[in-house]
Amino acid sequence: MVASGEWRDYAIGHGTDKAIFAIFRRSSEMPLYKIEKDPKLARKQGAYCVVGTGGVILKRGHDLANVLKVLEKKKHLRVVE
Repeated sequence: MVASGEWRDYAIGHGTDKAIFAIFRRSSEMPLYKIEKDPKLARKQGAYCVVGTGGVILKRGHDLANVLKVLEKKKHLRVVE
């Protein structure tokens, strides 16, 4: 989505307990989404989670591909007459 221009910037960060991939609309703002990997939660809720603006957890799981599906655009919207 960065290549298509929808997201303008991204950042990769890590600490002693987790890794974070942050997605920005503009580099001067707070991130739109954060994709976090926390190995401590691997056996419980899943190591991966997508966190939205304001710290809301949008999806959590054991498989990164399934967790990232929350970021895909919904293409099934249509006009109802």
